[in-house]
Amino acid sequence: METIPAPFLALLTVFAPAFTRPTWEHACLLLKGAVLTSGRRTVTSALRAVGRGRERHFTTYHRILNHAVWSPLQLSRLLLTLLLTTFQAKGTPVLLLIDGTLERRWGRKIAIKGRFHDAVRSQSGHVVTTEGIHWLSVMLLVTLPWCARPWALPFLTVPTMCPSTSLKLQRRHRTMPDYACILIRLLRWWMPDQELVLIGDSGFAVAKLGNTCRSHQVRLVSRLLLNAQLYDPIPPQRQGKPGVKPKKGPRQLKLDARVQDVNTPWQTQDIPWYAGQTRTMDLVSGTALWHRDGEAPLPLRWVLLRDPLAKLAPFALFGTDQGLASEMIIAWYISRWNIEVTFQEMRAHLGVATQRQWSDQAIARTTPCLFGLFSLVVLFAHQLHPQTLPLRQAAWYTKSDATFADALAAVRRALWTNSPTLHGAIETADSPHDVLYSLLDTLCYAA
Repeated sequence: METIPAPFLALLTVFAPAFTRPTWEHACLLLKGAVLTSGRRTVTSALRAVGRGRERHFTTYHRILNHAVWSPLQLSRLLLTLLLTTFQAKGTPVLLLIDGTLERRWGRKIAIKGRFHDAVRSQSGHVVTTEGIHWLSVMLLVTLPWCARPWALPFLTVPTMCPSTSLKLQRRHRTMPDYACILIRLLRWWMPDQELVLIGDSGFAVAKLGNTCRSHQVRLVSRLLLNAQLYDPIPPQRQGKPGVKPKKGPRQLKLDARVQDVNTPWQTQDIPWYAGQTRTMDLVSGTALWHRDGEAPLPLRWVLLRDPLAKLAPFALFGTDQGLASEMIIAWYISRWNIEVTFQEMRAHLGVATQRQWSDQAIARTTPCLFGLFSLVVLFAHQLHPQTLPLRQAAWYTKSDATFADALAAVRRALWTNSPTLHGAIETADSPHDVLYSLLDTLCYAA
């Protein structure tokens, strides 16, 4: 395929079995256009970026998203396999980050839109809700040779609905932890032999999700409420004792009470912190059974942290593996912030939330594809520069670690310079060709 450089085709051929041949060729063209264009990621802007602005059969490319037969879940599984093969070291746990993000959309024809909590616009004591589509994304945490911090690479993204939308569509309402339980079962099916660790924020600190993870041999790491009901293990029972068997032992002191207790055995340690820094914190750890009404008690290890300088409020973390070290639970949870970095970079560089489809199938496909495009760009950049990625430098700033902007620039440079039409225009000095015109058009209309 002449529109895609050979190094990229070697990776893309993994996804070819998910499409028919005509759809595959059109999808590759859209993929190239989505990488090269800037601003809004619409089908028309992608066509303009590859010199198809006067394509009379442009509806063919729209049909890839709203009509063609292919499965986003199949692509997610293929992408995950490719990411694991490229970046995951053998014998190491697979770290999966999970979180939701809001795509602000409006329009009466969008069936799954609703009003959701807007974390960006909300403040302490002032909750803001926004109309849009809420997405739940699972990302693989990997270490790249060009950067000190780990990167979160998305591979599986599904929409969630608010209660009013579920009622309107006459569907059973599921919360984010409910969707997470479904995805855990799916991921365990995809990776039956891998050691999996799921890391989420306080929205996933749910006993039901923890029990689901334990039943599928998946470790869950998240935040824990300071007023959680924690209990000791079941004490030894006399054999033959009649009556209902107990599910938990005596109640433990609540974590918020431990903060105030002068007898709490605090240990001062330097722990990994955000932005690659370290921070001195007081911590104490223990094991317990977390009880919630309607759920089986969840065995966990809790870690209570306190800032000795009193600049941060005390908080607690937990892991569903009671044998985990406290330092590991803290390090894994701190790494969760990389998913927020990915969300921001996708909005800044890949035009997430700028799509304008209203077809149900196109909406359900486009955003997950843009999320997956982030991981594909990283794979392409790694294929071009497996050790050192060229960084954009300036006299007033020395850049040491690569960002997604550098990876995207390297991939775009390869796509532009490897185009046979561009080489022909440069060598013959003829009138501007379609590719040169597309390049100038993209630069002039860049947002």
